[in-house]
Amino acid sequence: MHIRRYEEADRSAVLALAPRLTEGVAPWRSPEGVLAAVIGWVVEALHRAGEPGRFVFVAEDGDDITGFVAGEQRAHWSGDRELYVGELVVAQPYEGRGIGRALMEAVTDHARQQGLRSITLDTGAANTNARTFYNQLGFEEEDVKLTKRLS
Repeated sequence: MHIRRYEEADRSAVLALAPRLTEGVAPWRSPEGVLAAVIGWVVEALHRAGEPGRFVFVAEDGDDITGFVAGEQRAHWSGDRELYVGELVVAQPYEGRGIGRALMEAVTDHARQQGLRSITLDTGAANTNARTFYNQLGFEEEDVKLTKRLS
């Protein structure tokens, strides 16, 4: 396995992984709307990957793209600069092989090279696998979003 920067030739393989981002979303959300949103996020991340402050890394195993991570540098509301991870996906057949961890290590290295002191991300409350994974990497809850559904 090798982690490297995204290249345009990776586009279709990365886009094929985007539907995995629908996992763990609250069950009352529109599946069609959620899928459209996550594909839009990935398309934008790929389109803007070469801009200053943005990144997309891919994991490859031979000729296969087995995962990707995308994000950007941004300001926290407190004014602190941080690295934000917008999307992290590992292809289902490759789960449990350390690919997600290796991608997040690349993000951590990138953040340190930029002189940043924190990495942030969002994940669904129902996405227990992701929450466990991020907790194991040392991420802590900072904010909690609450939703009231109206009948």
